[in-house]
Amino acid sequence: MTAMSLPLTPPVKPMLARAVAKIPDSTDLLFEPKWDGFRCLVFRDGAEITLQSRAGKPLNRYFPEVLDHVAEVLPDRTVMDGELVVAVGGRLDFDALSERVHPAESRVRMLAEKTPAQFVAFDLLALGDESLLEQPTDHRRDRLTELGGAGLNVTPATDDPATARHWFTLFEGAGLDGVIGKPLAEGYSPGKRIMLKYKHSRTADCVVAGLRWHADSEPGEAVGSLQLGLYDEAGVLHHVGVVGSFTVERRRELAVELAPLITDGEHPWLGEATTEGQRLPGGVSRWRSTEQPWVPLRPERVVEVGYEHTEGGMPSRFRHTAQFKRWRPDREPTSCGYEQLEEPARYDLDAVFRGEVVRTR
Repeated sequence: MTAMSLPLTPPVKPMLARAVAKIPDSTDLLFEPKWDGFRCLVFRDGAEITLQSRAGKPLNRYFPEVLDHVAEVLPDRTVMDGELVVAVGGRLDFDALSERVHPAESRVRMLAEKTPAQFVAFDLLALGDESLLEQPTDHRRDRLTELGGAGLNVTPATDDPATARHWFTLFEGAGLDGVIGKPLAEGYSPGKRIMLKYKHSRTADCVVAGLRWHADSEPGEAVGSLQLGLYDEAGVLHHVGVVGSFTVERRRELAVELAPLITDGEHPWLGEATTEGQRLPGGVSRWRSTEQPWVPLRPERVVEVGYEHTEGGMPSRFRHTAQFKRWRPDREPTSCGYEQLEEPARYDLDAVFRGEVVRTR
């Protein structure tokens, strides 16, 4: 990245958050919606602008429309922390955002027009010659809101826990990810987990229809992950994600336990049993150019897993690796359908920007 004459120059590690189960009654926190996008620090030094990812990499080439917008609305010498998001149909769409990270400039330009990204500001780190890192959250928030109103999307915030709990439920309908809590009296600490995050979590009973062997073991010795499936209304089994994060001992136990289910015969994810539009494990995607190996299992076992979000429309899938909860020997595999997946009530994304609490029809 090119050197700038700002009090903070890229790369700067963003301040991070640690997961907490419950929004407290504390009045010493500033609560904000947790946006579901790409973390982004914006550095502007006159005509020079850098969009920096959480990992410290430049994002400029993927979001030309954001560069144009921040050039219009930000002061000449500014450093902000925020999130890049894409909205489709009044709701955040992480899939559409992910598609923007593409090597072809022509495709990036096309998507910038079709599904433009927006920058949502939630912290002000420097203005002019002044670094605000040591200033408390409430002071930085006041300075940030002073810059709003001129086309800059500033996240809503509240110090009222009851409002935060209401937002936690209501704003999910616009595709948001939960709520963030920032200690009001703390400064901004790059790279440290100072903030608190309260995220949505749910459970679903899924069919175990395949596995992958652990990368550090010989095939058949240890399970790396289990391939999960759910049935749609037509009785088609779709791959919805994986569950992993087992201990070394448990990986080896699972290899023995599931060995009798390994099959090279008929399977809903192989050969003529597959159907058009069916989600299948290990396929080629924009993230990988080759198929990933997996081992088919007879779809006879059911597992309860924890998940946070789904993505991809219908048939949808879990966005992140699911968390193992327990085996469900009482459930028939064919009873594990998509109707289990909760769909939050729709909510107007523009109303989130305004901090309103009015539900759309």
